[in-house]
Amino acid sequence: MDDLFDLDAVGQAEAVRAGRVSPRELAEAAIARIEAHDGEINAVVHRRFERALAEIDALPKEAPFRGVPTLLKDLGWSMAGEPYRAGSHVLDEVEVAQDGYGVTKLRRAGFVVLGRTNTPELGTAITTEPKAFGPTRNPYDTGYSPGGSSGGSAAAVAAGMVPVAAGGDGGGSIRIPASVCGLVGLKPSRGRVSYGPSAGEAWAGFSISGMLCRTVRDSAATLDVIAGMMPGDPYGAPAWPRTLAEEVGADPGRLRIGFLTRHPSGSVPADPDLRAAVTGAARLLESLGHDVEEGGPVALAEEDFALHFGTVVAVHVAADLRDIGRWRGKPVELDELETRNRILGATGRELGAVDYVASRDWIDGFRRRMAAWWESFDLLLTPSLGVAPFPLGWLPADDVSMARGRTNHAVAFSSPVNATGQPAISLPLHRTAAGLPVGVQLVAAAGREDVLIRIASQIEAAHPFRHTAIRHATGS
Repeated sequence: MDDLFDLDAVGQAEAVRAGRVSPRELAEAAIARIEAHDGEINAVVHRRFERALAEIDALPKEAPFRGVPTLLKDLGWSMAGEPYRAGSHVLDEVEVAQDGYGVTKLRRAGFVVLGRTNTPELGTAITTEPKAFGPTRNPYDTGYSPGGSSGGSAAAVAAGMVPVAAGGDGGGSIRIPASVCGLVGLKPSRGRVSYGPSAGEAWAGFSISGMLCRTVRDSAATLDVIAGMMPGDPYGAPAWPRTLAEEVGADPGRLRIGFLTRHPSGSVPADPDLRAAVTGAARLLESLGHDVEEGGPVALAEEDFALHFGTVVAVHVAADLRDIGRWRGKPVELDELETRNRILGATGRELGAVDYVASRDWIDGFRRRMAAWWESFDLLLTPSLGVAPFPLGWLPADDVSMARGRTNHAVAFSSPVNATGQPAISLPLHRTAAGLPVGVQLVAAAGREDVLIRIASQIEAAHPFRHTAIRHATGS
């Protein structure tokens, strides 16, 4: 059955429809894969194997992904009757009453949910090392981080446990793990995927749900499944003219693309692997007939961005802690949290409504200043992650000043796109000398995931992605 792990989700679904494999065989093979390899990786923190197998016979016969196994990030993807811990023990007493819309859509599409994946506490770190569940390890080198906050989902896909897994992105949390785990990670436009029915938005709209995948066609087809405005949502992204799956392989036309090998603020240390990744991608794009030139939005250099982004996040963390206290029936004490979230929660409680609104207003202006650049360009090319792949422990748990500085560097290219609500995709186009993946990010104008899928599929065809962690895990 090892050849199944070479198939992406679309390929596995096709194999089921053709009768080459049954949904039960797919699920059992994925379960065996998890049991064989997750002891080393620690990606799956909750397993629901028996329940998943019991649900297979009820799968809709015409579902497009009937029988394809998947995993859910243990943050933002609520599932009725299952635990929801968000990387923390403060949620141990919370019981989930209903599926989120994203889970409902995945299950209707025929996906078989095998469990939930590890995440940093409350999703506020760029590495997945929660004290509650221990660190998740990168399948390419188990001494390295798989990134965060969707690190468990990324590690599971990179190791071939499942072809796709659900994640979320509030400051780079899909693109960062995709970058260091050698995956395709698409952050959708703001409002593209509903946070209902339990919430209208997350982190003032900075955060959005999405999928970690190995192929562009999986990224397109799975976003087709989970996308769509639902009743009561505060806003929605503009509709595409056709499905994203139909954009795979479509001619992107001749695009004007700007690229950055260094952050325009000058405050982010340069790394030779990041420069090599971007310059290599720029040359590839130029060879494909696109107009490529160095440069990007001037607004990226604005020093006040980190302050206002941080203000919004801190206030929302404080509000989340209040809500958790209500769910479990007793307030969350700050000393129950890891140091990072203890400080975020305390800061958020101290900030006033005027501070919060002022930062929201500043971000609104920043969004307009950023958007102006896309009036002349189609895409921006940057590193996905502002630092090289890093080992476990690189983000110190108790040295808050060092952790904050390293985090700010790491998210320098990704978090501004969360603030603007634009779609962005990370593609695995480079490896370090040690064989660790390094991704590049392409950012499109708001609502234009279709442009990203066209260009990403063109790149994938010209430069096929290598997923060597899967072969390593099978011993072949």
